[in-house]
Formats: sequence, structure tokens, C-alpha cells
Amino acid sequence: MIRNLLFDLGGVIIDIRRADCVEAFARLGLPDPESHFGEYAQTGIFMAIEDGSVDVDGFHAALHKILPPDVTDEQIDEAFQKFIVGIPARRLEALRRLRAQGYRLYLLSNTNPIMWDGVIKREFAKEGMRREDYFDGMVTSFEAKAAKPDEKIFRYTAETLGIKPEETLFFDDSMANVEAASHLGFATAHVRPGTEFTDYLPAQ
Repeated sequence: MIRNLLFDLGGVIIDIRRADCVEAFARLGLPDPESHFGEYAQTGIFMAIEDGSVDVDGFHAALHKILPPDVTDEQIDEAFQKFIVGIPARRLEALRRLRAQGYRLYLLSNTNPIMWDGVIKREFAKEGMRREDYFDGMVTSFEAKAAKPDEKIFRYTAETLGIKPEETLFFDDSMANVEAASHLGFATAHVRPGTEFTDYLPAQ
């Protein structure tokens, strides 16, 4: 029986647009910005800040070595956050409705402290609420020191949140992440482009 709903963030709850981030860093003068951003995972220093192996200061320092000297930390952060478009109101409403129906809702996201404390926090505040008002628990990759699809982060999530995989439905837009979760006993839903996570809910 599914008691818990575990959500990925980007591509499931929050809309993202990789091209906007690539374009923003190109304007700042980042060499070959396309190579740093994947559809479902980043590379190099951009992955390092997501898996917690570098902090924000280390991230800035690494980029300053390859960006023009007049680029500021604030410009770096602004460009990075262009990855995120926003959360449609219908999805926030759906999260509130699911909690009211008795599900326990959790979040598991590959993200970084710049977005987490910036645009993501602001997007969840659009209804005058906080992230904590939508979820019973949250795990971020930078805090867990691991990123999906590494099985380590799924084990960490189950232990930290106190949830049983067999009672948990995991939603993600990356097939690699879905397969990793399924291997550990989670029920899974691959949220495909053009669909909503509500399309994959268990039949009532």
C-alpha cells in the first residue's frame, strides 16, 4: 500500500529550461557552456556543488578562474538560477490536496544551495507558505553529499525520512533515477515530458 509520495523537483514539480542557463553563462563568458549542463545532471564544478563536494565559496572561486575578471558572485548566481522557470500554481494546489487526502509527501532533489535558498525558496512561497508546509520531509543532494542516481542517496533518504521503499511512490523525470529507485524496492513513476505527476497517482 502506498502511503508516501516522494517527489523529484526539477521537471516534476518545478519547470526548468536548460537553454536559459546555458545562454546566461554564455553571456557571462563561460567557455563552452553547453558542456556543463545535462538534461538530468550537471558536470564538473556544477555537479560538485550539487553533490556537496564543494560549497558556494568554492563554486564561485572555481568559476572566477575561467570567467572574465569583472564577473561578480551575484552574476554567477543569477545565471545559474536561470535554469528554473517556476512552479505552476496547479502543482502547489495538487501537493496541498494530496496531503489533505492523507498521503505523506517528501522531496528528493538534486539541487544546490544557491538555487535552494534562492529561486526555489521563492517559488514555494508564492502562496504565502513555506516548503515545509508542502512536505513532511526533504532531502537535497548537497546536504546528503550524494546525487541521484547513486543508490547512496536513496538509502540515505529512506533512513533519514523514516520511510519504507515498498510504501513509497517515487516520481522523477529521469529514467536513470527511476531505475535506481526501483532497484531498491521503491514504487516508481517516470514523469514524461508533457505530463503531470498527478497523471501517475495510484487509483483511488
